[in-house]
Amino acid sequence: MVPEKLTFSPLSRRQIEADFSGGHITSDAGLLLLREVDNQHQLTQRLATVLDDARNPVLVRHKLQTMIRQRVFGVAAGYEDLNDHETLRADQALQTATGEAAILAGKSTLCRMEQRVDRQAVVKAHELLWHHFIEQHDAPPKEIVLDFDGTDVPVHGDQPGKFFNAYYDHHCYFPLYVFCGRHLLVNYLRTSNRSDSRHSWAILALLVKFIRQYWTNTRIVFRGDSGFYRPRLLSWCDRNNVDYLVGLSKNSRLLKEVDVPSMLVRKAHNELGEKVCATYRFQYQAHTWKHPRWVIARLEEGELGANPRFILSSRYDDGVKLYYEQYCARGDMENRIKDQQLCLFADRTSSTRWWTNQWRLLLSGFAYTLFERLRAHLKKTPFERMSASNLRLKLIKVGAVIIRNTRRIRVLMSDAYPYKDELSDLVRQLVPE
Repeated sequence: MVPEKLTFSPLSRRQIEADFSGGHITSDAGLLLLREVDNQHQLTQRLATVLDDARNPVLVRHKLQTMIRQRVFGVAAGYEDLNDHETLRADQALQTATGEAAILAGKSTLCRMEQRVDRQAVVKAHELLWHHFIEQHDAPPKEIVLDFDGTDVPVHGDQPGKFFNAYYDHHCYFPLYVFCGRHLLVNYLRTSNRSDSRHSWAILALLVKFIRQYWTNTRIVFRGDSGFYRPRLLSWCDRNNVDYLVGLSKNSRLLKEVDVPSMLVRKAHNELGEKVCATYRFQYQAHTWKHPRWVIARLEEGELGANPRFILSSRYDDGVKLYYEQYCARGDMENRIKDQQLCLFADRTSSTRWWTNQWRLLLSGFAYTLFERLRAHLKKTPFERMSASNLRLKLIKVGAVIIRNTRRIRVLMSDAYPYKDELSDLVRQLVPE
């Protein structure tokens, strides 16, 4: 059959013609990079083991591991919905990345897999993230900081556990994220009718117990904003030798404690005519505390007036160091959350089953982890600190012609691809000769 010819308006004297005889062309040739990263760390292979496959092996056409890879790689390549896989399943780059050479699973098969997820699978998947975190260290670190934070995921249908949150002004879920540096440890789905700290105590206790099985002498620091200030949680940290750096909401007693230093900061602002900041460290004991704790006040005076902030610390140290170098560093965690929410579709919680929505949150987390493992090979390059969406655009969304036969699969990329040198270096790192 002769392919249909399409004719466009000419360019100067040249006729512009097109047809559909170019063979198989993909826009996602860079998925082969993630395939090599995944082969190194066995992330999707281990994730597949947390699900029980109740299907009759004789009738199985699509293996569980292949479907897990298909979903994680699909999210990494920018395909958020199961409906995308109705056409994506025929993409030869995705097929090759998942280890197959035939049509992949469709949306119905993938949906049935996700609906079989239960609480036990979610717990095991988190444990897999924790084991992977331990594996990335050659030796126990002297100190690790566990960053806790929550965020909103809007819901628009009849999802279970849907509540209206007055702070965010919409119906939403309120997942809890825990990071250690760039390592994702927890993305736990919660309803939005409770406080920021809901379940954080239990999760912190589980994490500390797990980490100390491997790193008995590592100092563990719990860090969070004022939403995670809970006297019982801090008392547990004191009893279990866990340090903390937590925000503290201002009140009349705290403001009275800093009357004098605030006056000095205000005086300096009036004399200099510009914003002035200072820190003031003091011991403070609330009525519910059994003993005093260190409080660091960040005192700021500017055109808009005073703007004091307070944090609690379990250790005695310089106020500037505790506030600006250690507490404010938690702001970088928000970029990690944005990577998942905005780039990797962690907000795609549209199922009418709770554990399916939690599973989709985890799929986003594993796609994020694959990008972080890829980033480990990008040190001292322009890609090192790029967001997940930028890495996808420059290294994953690579157009190529794919030619397959019984002996080999050829992926033909454009000579004009601007990052071909960087891509070549990556392949040499990931697939040593």
